[in-house]
Amino acid sequence: MADQTRIVKPAEDSRTVISESGELLRVPSSWSLLKPGDAGVTRRVKAAGPSWTVKAKRGRRVISLGVWAETTTIERVTAEFAQERSTDAYARKQRAAKARREKAQAEYVDDFESAVFDFLGFDARYGDLAEELSKAVATHATPVGSGTVARTKRIPVQQRAEAAVIAWLRHQTTAYDDMVIPRVKGKRREVRRMLAKKSRLLLGVYRSGKTIDPQRCLLRQALSR
Repeated sequence: MADQTRIVKPAEDSRTVISESGELLRVPSSWSLLKPGDAGVTRRVKAAGPSWTVKAKRGRRVISLGVWAETTTIERVTAEFAQERSTDAYARKQRAAKARREKAQAEYVDDFESAVFDFLGFDARYGDLAEELSKAVATHATPVGSGTVARTKRIPVQQRAEAAVIAWLRHQTTAYDDMVIPRVKGKRREVRRMLAKKSRLLLGVYRSGKTIDPQRCLLRQALSR
């Protein structure tokens, strides 16, 4: 089995794993576990030869617990990468990559904020409020690694913006965070749908242009917090 590259699950014994088909595998004695945390080294180790990637489910997430591979391969790749990282060329490459990521992130934040503003569709008299709310939602939803709906690429940005607004309103203008919701399948989803309906009604008031008492404006109160 040592000549195969595969995805495995952890077993009770630290030197055994479980294959995707449920087979119990013994880790070769010449292999070591490369802990997660250095994506560059991990990629090169996996490309250099046979390896087993250990993955486990934590709630709804699947996380990596590391990669089993030849000890000599791990040591060689780690040393080579450390040497490469110490060069000026690598430092320049990293700075350029960081600049590209920051530029792309800034552009996405601007695009997302615009998508939120378009979704809000407030009457002109509430244009300033729409701008402030768009910025607040985008600031909350767009950080890299935040895990919010704004970071997914599975749905169009317009749908991401809508979902992000509804989520922001749920937490900022309703009692959702203090609710005691029964641990019954589907109940939390039901509560969210009910609150989303209320949030859409609230947005409708600002879209209609109706006069709203500033002292009773839920959006301004939430933004001031």
